[in-house]
Amino acid sequence: MQITAIILAKNEERRIKKALQSVSFCDEILVIDDESTDKTKAVAEQNGATVLPHPKKGEFDSQRNWAMKQAKYDWVLFIDADEEVSEELKDKIEIKTKEPLTPTTAYYIPRRDFFWGHEMKYGEVMLARNQGILRLIKKDSGTWEGSVHETFKTKIVPGIIHGFINHYPHETVSEFIEDVNTYSTIRAQELYAQGKKGSVAELIFLPFGKFIYTYFILAGFLDGAPGFIYSFVMSFHSFLVRAKLLTKKL
Repeated sequence: MQITAIILAKNEERRIKKALQSVSFCDEILVIDDESTDKTKAVAEQNGATVLPHPKKGEFDSQRNWAMKQAKYDWVLFIDADEEVSEELKDKIEIKTKEPLTPTTAYYIPRRDFFWGHEMKYGEVMLARNQGILRLIKKDSGTWEGSVHETFKTKIVPGIIHGFINHYPHETVSEFIEDVNTYSTIRAQELYAQGKKGSVAELIFLPFGKFIYTYFILAGFLDGAPGFIYSFVMSFHSFLVRAKLLTKKL
C-alpha cells in the first residue's frame, strides 16, 4: 500500500530537511506551506517534496483536513517539521500498511522528545511517549478537530505501531517562549469561540496545578533541569491562555 507523508510548515528552513529525509520511504511527500518567508519551499523541493501553499490562519485542524484531501494515496502519515521517523518505525509502518485485511484505519505512534540534548521520559511528554499520538491514518476515515493540539477523530478504534517518532522542539529558550505565546493565543481564541470565560481563580490555580501534576505526579523531576524547565514553561502556557481569555486580549 502506498503512503503520502504530510508536513505542515512555516519558516522551517533550518529543521525541515531531517524530517523530509526521514519520510523518503513514502511514495509522496507533501509540504503544506503556511506563508513562509524563508527558504522552506526551496529546501523542501530539493529533498523531493511537493510544496502546496495554504494559509493556516491559526487553525491546525482545518490545515490538516485540507492537507489530507490533497494526498494521492489512501494511507497518510503526518509528521511535524521538527520531527523525524526513526528507522525502526519505517519498517513497521511499511508492514502495517501492506497488511491485506484490517479494519484499522488509524494508528497511534509513540513520540520520543529530545529537549536540549536530553531524552525526555516523564512529565508533560509522558503520554505521547507511552501511548502515542494518532499520526498514520487512512483518508476519509475521520477528521481533525481542535485549533491547537488538534486530534484525529474516528469511529473505528485505532491501533498502535510500536516505533518512535523523534521530536526535537524548542532549540532555545526564546523560541520556546515565542511558541508558547503563539499557541496560547490560538487556544484562548478557541475557548472564547466556545463561549468560555476566564476567571481569577483559574488564572491562579490552573497553572500551579498543572506544574504540580506534570513535575511531581508525572515525575518530570526525574528528567533533571530540562524536566523542570519544560514543566514550568508549559505551566506558563496555561497561565497565558487564562490571562488572555480573562482580559479578552486575543
